[in-house]
Amino acid sequence: MATTTLSLYEVLGIPMSASGHEIKLAYRRLARTCHPDVVAFEQKETSASEFMKIRAAYSTLSDPDKRADYDRDLFSRRRPPFGYSPSPASAAEAAANAATRFSQYSRRCWETDQCW
Repeated sequence: MATTTLSLYEVLGIPMSASGHEIKLAYRRLARTCHPDVVAFEQKETSASEFMKIRAAYSTLSDPDKRADYDRDLFSRRRPPFGYSPSPASAAEAAANAATRFSQYSRRCWETDQCW
């Protein structure tokens, strides 16, 4: 697996048109090979960081609301304004920030957020 990925879809190795079932299958397949409890002792450190990326990608893409927000953000990042050309370092940094930002997204609900 590559250390720098451009999207959460690439982390799971699925197309952007993948269904919820395909997302779950990809996550389970990767979890069986990358989970820190499964790999050799020498690979636990790298395996743990890879598994955290996989878990964050699954968490975002398995929730329809988070996935829609991520897709909107991904689409807007892939279509820069006319005449704009970002540096390769800033594009990779933006992709890494998006992965962590959307994995911690929580949806607020008026009925359950009230403190009575």
